[in-house]
Amino acid sequence: MSVAVLISGRGSNLHALLDAGLPITTVISSEAEAKGRETAAARGVATWLVEHRRFSSREEFDAALAGEIDRVAPRLIVLAGFMRVLTPGFVARYKEKLLNIHPSLLPAFPGLRTHERVLAAGAKVHGCSVHFVTAELDRGPIVIQAAVPVRSEDTAETLAARVLRQEHVIYPRAVRWFLEDRLVIEGNRVRVKGNDAQLVFAVD
Repeated sequence: MSVAVLISGRGSNLHALLDAGLPITTVISSEAEAKGRETAAARGVATWLVEHRRFSSREEFDAALAGEIDRVAPRLIVLAGFMRVLTPGFVARYKEKLLNIHPSLLPAFPGLRTHERVLAAGAKVHGCSVHFVTAELDRGPIVIQAAVPVRSEDTAETLAARVLRQEHVIYPRAVRWFLEDRLVIEGNRVRVKGNDAQLVFAVD
């Protein structure tokens, strides 16, 4: 039983997954300068670089990425700050084996700059979502979410920091549920065997 983690940057969610004692055996980065590579190496986890700039198309990059993944044959592939949009062919290849975490309460605010957009919209609640990856960006079946209040004094930075703390709580939980065979996908919904809470209300 093994997990491969795909990263592009600092790797804070990777750090949380490692701290949770999950069986992460491989970390693959799309960026040579990603700080998460250092985190993985310090923990003795094998790290690989598939630098997206070296490929002329998304399809070529995804083919190289799939080659590295298939070589280690993980049970689960986890996107942790992986800043590449995967092709439909790649997603289909690993159907129901790809998890991602997104900094909003999906289906609200898919895509980038979620914290700025939440503040601009005047929303009172924000959060994060772990979901299965599908060909439609940020629209896959949701596993678990965490909600945080939006405060009147919040900036995008303070709101992002509060959401990130909850990402570190729910992502390891979702990965563990998957590895324990507790996730059941029913259409576009996910049910957890044993009825563990799939929504976390944070008050910090």
